[in-house]
Amino acid sequence: MLLGGLQKTTLIDYPGKVACTIFTVGCNFSCPYCHNKDLVLKKKFKKSSLSEIKEKDFFNFLDKRQKILDGVCLTGGEPTIQPDLASFCQKIKNKGLLIKLDTNGGRPEVVEDLISKRLIDFIAMDIKVDKKNYSLLTKISYERIIQSLALIITSGLDYQLRTTLVPTIHNSKNLTLLAKEIKSLALKNKINPKSLVWRLQKFLPQNCLDEKFNRLPPFTGQELGSLLAAAQSIIPQAGGDF
Repeated sequence: MLLGGLQKTTLIDYPGKVACTIFTVGCNFSCPYCHNKDLVLKKKFKKSSLSEIKEKDFFNFLDKRQKILDGVCLTGGEPTIQPDLASFCQKIKNKGLLIKLDTNGGRPEVVEDLISKRLIDFIAMDIKVDKKNYSLLTKISYERIIQSLALIITSGLDYQLRTTLVPTIHNSKNLTLLAKEIKSLALKNKINPKSLVWRLQKFLPQNCLDEKFNRLPPFTGQELGSLLAAAQSIIPQAGGDF
């Protein structure tokens, strides 16, 4: 595992749990508004102020925090591109800790493997934008995104779908299209759309992969409200974290 950061305690990242967050290095997406630019590309990571964390040091940390932590959040970068992710998760599970995985859904085979082996307890997936516009962010087939999404909503695990609302990328029209695609997938997989957990969050212009997005004003409160209303017109229980 290539580990590039550790947040020793978080009360936010894993809902209802006291957790730590470990950051992996490298990603198979190149979202221009990503706020973890130093973790996306290995070249940027090596030139950044971040330092690699050795696995043994991370597990020594967990041993010292066993009576404090309920779980570990795995985020990045993109954890599913790490070749030894499953064995890493198993080591965490062996310590009696819960695991929350953050993923972009680009590697459904890894998501399926982790679910089938019961190596994760909570999944948060970033569902970026509607099908037509996904190619702006990645060369990965949208069908792979849909595969991961279907695996997650039918897994029986706690999960959360997240969309970061970014000016120049999101608008009421394509957010409505995305909501329809998510709802359609739920119905196809015999999942009640009312059970879907989808959260919209505000883009913050800081440390972005593309410097232009650091100068991009985020949506106003009124604009965010309109976008949330567009999503809720299709999935009424969609929520806004802003």
